[in-house]
Amino acid sequence: MSIENIIKTAKGTEKADLVIKNVNLINVLSEEIYVTDVAIKDGIIAGIGTGYVGNKEIDGTGKYLSPSFIDGHVHIESSMLLPSEFAKMVVPSGTTTVIADPHEISNVIGLHGISFMREASKDLPLDVYMMLPSCVPASPYETSGFELNAYDLSLLIDSDWVLGIAEMMNFPGVVNQDKEVISKLKLGLHKNKRIDGHAPYLSDKNLCAYVAAGVSSDHECTNPTEAIEKLRLGMYIMIREGSAAKDLDALIPVLKEHPTRKCIFVTDDRYPVALKEHINMMVRRSVENGVNPIKAIQMASINTAEYFGLKNLGAIAPSYKADMLLFDNLVDFRPSMVIKNGEIVAENGEMIVDIEEKQLSSLRGTVNIRWLDKEDLKIEAKSNKVKAIEVTDGQLVTKCVEANINVNDGYAESNIEEDVLKILVIERHKASGNIGKGFVKGFGLKSGAIASTIAHDSHNMIVIGTNDDDMLKAIKELVKSQGGKVIVNNGEVVAKLELPIAGLMSQETSESVIQKGEELKQGEKLIGCSLNEPFMTMAFLSLSVIPEIKLTDKGLMDVMKGEFTELFI
Repeated sequence: MSIENIIKTAKGTEKADLVIKNVNLINVLSEEIYVTDVAIKDGIIAGIGTGYVGNKEIDGTGKYLSPSFIDGHVHIESSMLLPSEFAKMVVPSGTTTVIADPHEISNVIGLHGISFMREASKDLPLDVYMMLPSCVPASPYETSGFELNAYDLSLLIDSDWVLGIAEMMNFPGVVNQDKEVISKLKLGLHKNKRIDGHAPYLSDKNLCAYVAAGVSSDHECTNPTEAIEKLRLGMYIMIREGSAAKDLDALIPVLKEHPTRKCIFVTDDRYPVALKEHINMMVRRSVENGVNPIKAIQMASINTAEYFGLKNLGAIAPSYKADMLLFDNLVDFRPSMVIKNGEIVAENGEMIVDIEEKQLSSLRGTVNIRWLDKEDLKIEAKSNKVKAIEVTDGQLVTKCVEANINVNDGYAESNIEEDVLKILVIERHKASGNIGKGFVKGFGLKSGAIASTIAHDSHNMIVIGTNDDDMLKAIKELVKSQGGKVIVNNGEVVAKLELPIAGLMSQETSESVIQKGEELKQGEKLIGCSLNEPFMTMAFLSLSVIPEIKLTDKGLMDVMKGEFTELFI
């Protein structure tokens, strides 16, 4: 980049590389839309105004030019795709920057996982910044593959691609001044970098303590009351629309009735089939529900850039990066053109530049469990009533409910008629033999079993089934493939997606992963599952920092009390 050339281009004495002429500019800085020309030089916006001349010119008459979109909080691993395949999916929809938290792979293989994701994210038409995982493991109530302390994070905190400390899920540790938690907070604050939050239901004085400690955002708001309280305390609200947790509709009243400059859009966890429309879908749905289009675009661009301190990103103005989207209208928000660093990289929903496949370092096998047989899966019955985990479709929060189970020969078994199913969480990192055993309500299975090595955040193996034979078969299949998702019915594998990269990601193309995902969807229907995204819902049933009750490899966890609880009533 030549500053001299950019100055000459801005003055109009040198041709621009690219000029978009007569376009309706969406100015997120002044909150206006007006017709003008935009001149680009060396990947930078040089000038705005009429009369610019370029080596390449695009007629924008009747079209709208917007800054491209930023996803403020995403776990790329949750897409089950390598970053290159992830980029192919999201860039054509208008997302050209993401803030990634690699805590999924970090929980499995530690700092090596962060390094792997960093290398895999280089040289893409997608900028991937990272937040360093704050909770590996998420809590002391589960077994992860690694533990990352403040010293480990200090090795990477000064990197220019690191923007801060990722979601501080251990909010009790913050409030109660846990030494290791406080040391991670101090690391981020000392380096003047952001500390993201994760604090469902935290309120009143404890919330004040959380914010006073330096935590400045939250992506767990599920209702307006919660969001407004956090906005009033100065937090940024990350409005999430993932594959399992969908909070946008519930928070639309906040976006319509309150200032939105501290609101940003995030996806958190999404499957590949939900990536073809990404942040642009959130913009569209917001506008459909009455949110001002300029404010919706601000939440998808400049708000996020300003929160993370990404200077010269998120707006269309001189000296800003030429990351822009051309829209035919402000209705569907599907970009007809995506411009990244001044280059056209996608048109009409398709990439027009090649993403080279790179040779990535190989990772060791990560599915290591003690040999199991059917006896290991049994639960000795102490009564015919249990504390079951009740799920709600589209929510990560669960309820603790009293449920009836069947008892056969002294062992507790699934009660299919009342939708009470056995669930196991099997430690898969160190072959410790730990197995958490419990029951879950709300999946609707009539037969068979489902299992996965994606189980937030320690990613132990999780299995739900109607009978032990199918559950054991599913376990063995995941060991064979060194990770993935599987559905078994009557002893037969109905569908399977292999995820050999840390038990989380595929080496295959997005098309292949989507196809196998469709086969899993068909298998879900075959065994009677009533949830829209059962694997995503199941993946959060072991996350012991989200209320109300969860199951880890160490046992049944009362999240609200911060202690293990008895299964039987």
